[in-house]
Order: sequence, then structure tokens, then C-alpha cells
Amino acid sequence: MSLRTAPFRSSAALVAALLALAIPAAPAVAAPTPSPGVGSGPAGGDGGHPGTARWAVQPSSAKGPTGRNYFIYDLAPGSTLTDHVGITNLGDRPVTFDVYGTDAYSAADGAFALLPADRPATDVGSWIRVDRREWTIPAGKRVDIPFRLTVPVNATPGDHTGGVIGAVARVRTTATGQRVLVDQRLAARVYLRVTGPVRPAVTVEAVDVSYDHPVDPFGGGDLVVRYRLRNDGNVRLGGSGTVTVAAPFGRELARTSPTDLPELLPGATFTVTERITGVPPLLRLTAAVDIAATSTDTALPPVVRTAGVWAPPWLLLALLAGAAGWAGLRWWRRRRAAADGPDPDADPRPAAPPAR
Repeated sequence: MSLRTAPFRSSAALVAALLALAIPAAPAVAAPTPSPGVGSGPAGGDGGHPGTARWAVQPSSAKGPTGRNYFIYDLAPGSTLTDHVGITNLGDRPVTFDVYGTDAYSAADGAFALLPADRPATDVGSWIRVDRREWTIPAGKRVDIPFRLTVPVNATPGDHTGGVIGAVARVRTTATGQRVLVDQRLAARVYLRVTGPVRPAVTVEAVDVSYDHPVDPFGGGDLVVRYRLRNDGNVRLGGSGTVTVAAPFGRELARTSPTDLPELLPGATFTVTERITGVPPLLRLTAAVDIAATSTDTALPPVVRTAGVWAPPWLLLALLAGAAGWAGLRWWRRRRAAADGPDPDADPRPAAPPAR
């Protein structure tokens, strides 16, 4: 959630990040996923203790690393290529790694995420084949493992995203004595563009606006704008979003600084929340969400969606209503006194003229 101040600038940005081990040349990581199980193997410990597995995963070649951060391909349906993933054992004992491909998705917070180990890949991860799944690497050594990527002839055009994973499964004992199988994974991302028609598109699915009325009738309240984006196209998108708040007759009250959007994979959704402070209650407030999306190829036309909320100045209206009621009561009393006529008990004799 971002916090903005009318009128009204601030520097808040949404950040999408992966949980990663602090190991060089590991461009992507999935956090350890514990699952109940029974097996054999050494119990893991702190990363600095002897015997603990430490490793790196990176794009490579048959002759060693190539300096690539990711696997990036542009292939036609039916194509096949061979590439290499380098796994370096940074520990002090041999380690057996599971090496395989999987699919990526955009997490709810916008982070790049990979499918858990117990979910089979159905997209680019299923197109990756390694000669064998288990690879034992001596301490301090790197192995450049070949894999084949075969694009199906019926693959849909656009972006397909995943990762090549090097995983270590270990049995650990919890504080309660339960034995659990912990799957620790590092991955190198795979960005594959299947040739064909490219269709970038983003939709603002919903905009919700709420207003917190201020106690001070002459002060400002908080306006909260929440909107949900969906990548409706077939390529990954980024960009920024801006919210503008206007009073009746279009007078601009506040404008947020552009909020950076995370990388949205095709089909992904992401919710943005903006809180703008110091907005005066001016009966009806309108929030306009302006999305400037970009793909790896081009910028998309702006997408704008508006929504409004009633923001009457209740305390000020109550004071005005009280003043109007008091004035009306006084008028009614004067009117009634005039309609009733002179007091019948009053002395009918005229008053004496003043003395000269």
C-alpha cells in the first residue's frame, strides 16, 4: 500500500522481490518449502556451519558460464535447442541436486514465483528435459548440466516463463520432534517468446474508493483508492500507475507520483492500494486511475478508469443546519407574536405625551 499526501506528492513505490540466498550468480530463488515426510539424510543447519549445503545456479554453456542473467529465447513452434545450467557446490561436502524445469507465475504481491515442487509444470517447464534428474556435485565444484528445450508445434504465441531449478531435499527435525522434508531450491529464470502475433493488453478490472471523514470540518481526510490490474495479453508487462483526485466540476485536488508496477506475466492480476491524505470533503470526489503499461517491445496506449465516492462535510453541514434551525425558530416566534396581536391585559389608555 502506498501513502500519498494531497496536493501532493510523495515517493512510494511498490516493490516486487524474490526471497533469495545471498549467493552470487543466483538470479532467482524459491523459498524452502517444508512438507511432512520420512526419509534419510543429514539435518541441515545454519548457513555458516560446516556441512550445510550452499550452491549457485546460473545460465552456462558446455565450457562454463556465459555471463547471462537469465535464459532468454525467441523460438518458433516445433523448435528444439540445447543449453546448459551451471550448478556450483559452494559447500564442503558432496551434494546431490534435483535438476528440473518448472513454470513461473506472478504472486499476489507481484513477485516472480515458481510452482512448488509438488505441482507439475504444464507450460515451458514441461518443455525442458534433463538427461537425468539427480546430479551429485563434489565440494567446491561446478557442473554444467545440459538440457533440451522443445517448443510444441501447437504452442501459443507470446511469452512463456519458468525456471531451471537446482534443489536440495533434506530431512529436518522440528522443535516438537516432527521430521519434515525440506525442499530448498535455487533457479535460473527462463523467458521464452514463441513467435507469432503479439497481443499486449492490460485491464483495470475494478476500482474501489473510500473516504475517511475528518473531524475538523476545514481539514482534509484520507482517500483510499484500490484497483486491480489484469494482464489480458500474451506478453509480460510492466509500467506505472497514477491516481488523480478531482472535486466537482473537474477541479484537481491531488495527483500521486507514478507507482512502478511489477512484472505481470500473461494472465496475472495485481492489486494496488493508494492512500492520499489531506483531501477536503467536497461532496463528491472522483478518482481516475491512469495506467501506462509497457511490454518488452513497446508502450501501450494509456488505460484510464474512474470511480467516485460521496464526501459530504458532515460536521460543517451540521453546524450550518443548527444555525439555520436557530434562525428559523426565532423567525417563527416573531411571526407568532405578530399574529397573536396586542396583549389584552395591557393598559388601553394612551401613553402620556412627554413633558416639554
